[in-house]
Amino acid sequence: MIAERDNESRSVPYVLSAMAAWSWRLIVIGVVVYFTTQAVVRLSFVALPIAVALLLTALLYPFAIRLRRAGLRPIWSTWLTMLLAFAVIVGLGFIIGNRANEEFPGLVQQLQKTTRDVQSWLLTGPFQLKESQLTDVVDGIAEQINTRRAEITSTLLSTAAVFVEVLASIVLLLFITFFLLKDGDQIWSWFLRAFGSAAPRVDRAGRAAWHTLSQYIHGTVIVAAIHGVVIGIVLFGMGVPLWAPLAVLIFLASFIPIVGIFFAGGLATLVTLGAKGPVFALIFIGILVVEQQLENHVLQPLIVGRAVKFHPLAIILVLAVGGILGGIAGAAIAVPIAAVVYRALPELRRHPAELPPADTPERPAGPGTPPDTEAGTPQEDRPGGPGEPDRAAAATPGADAGPGVPDEGKDVSAQRSR
Repeated sequence: MIAERDNESRSVPYVLSAMAAWSWRLIVIGVVVYFTTQAVVRLSFVALPIAVALLLTALLYPFAIRLRRAGLRPIWSTWLTMLLAFAVIVGLGFIIGNRANEEFPGLVQQLQKTTRDVQSWLLTGPFQLKESQLTDVVDGIAEQINTRRAEITSTLLSTAAVFVEVLASIVLLLFITFFLLKDGDQIWSWFLRAFGSAAPRVDRAGRAAWHTLSQYIHGTVIVAAIHGVVIGIVLFGMGVPLWAPLAVLIFLASFIPIVGIFFAGGLATLVTLGAKGPVFALIFIGILVVEQQLENHVLQPLIVGRAVKFHPLAIILVLAVGGILGGIAGAAIAVPIAAVVYRALPELRRHPAELPPADTPERPAGPGTPPDTEAGTPQEDRPGGPGEPDRAAAATPGADAGPGVPDEGKDVSAQRSR
């Protein structure tokens, strides 16, 4: 029987056998990816808050750590960090809302004047259109709006239902962020216990991923702030109304690479066109293009570094997938998720023999610490992150490092005795 099977296997060409082996593996991977995607889509109001909470934690954790080193307990440092972040957001929203309320009437008047100028140009300019033709176009637009009034009303009603879900997601987001800031190290240690002997490899991958995420979010915030400030100064210098809300919109859109600045810049261009005319709009487009090129070739490499070094085509594809699965929020978190996965996979594939021993100074300091750059740095000076185990306790056999932290001393002793 064995000889017959050997003869059958020899009769199958190697290429066909290899293709068959790859095919069934790809089918299994495709099935897993499909069901995982369906689960994420169905649980989007849970998955998105978790992803955004990780981004916020990566942004706020350095400040919380500084408060702890200053002597505050974890609970108080977490509360103070959350309250300061909330105060900054509310303060900016209040200032921008007041500016928009003051400048919106002036924008409406300027748009009306620009509309009259365009109509006059269409009637007396090279097109020589008749006034009846313009009237027909305006009436057609009004008729379309009236015929779709019911559809617009139903959309608003569905939007009200979505608003409740979004509000619940925001509450969940704040809840998750609070506990990640406060108990991230304990949560990470508890999570590692599920992997048994593979825990060191998962731990190293998690630390590399956390370093990538932290570098991405801090660099992106700096680049987005530069975007918003530069565009705000340009719009203010041109005398464009609503320059402050447009600058904030540019700041938020910068979190969606390539695509975000395209749409936000287009909206700012339309406002400039309506308020100041085509000459100022062309000048603004030129400044926007130059500023975007400086970001791509100077700011991103210097500030973000190599945390997210993807080809533009890969970024577009990742944004498309994220937008399909999660809308605007999905597009905003798609690139950092892809960067984290891309950085963590090589660490997961590494053989255990390639990992540094647990008692060497090469052991990473935490998910916020790069595996290679922090070696030899004093422990008290190393940046940590949510998920950073208590190494002082872990280095002592039997020490209590906190809820959910495994006794690493016993594990190391058992491995050495083997």
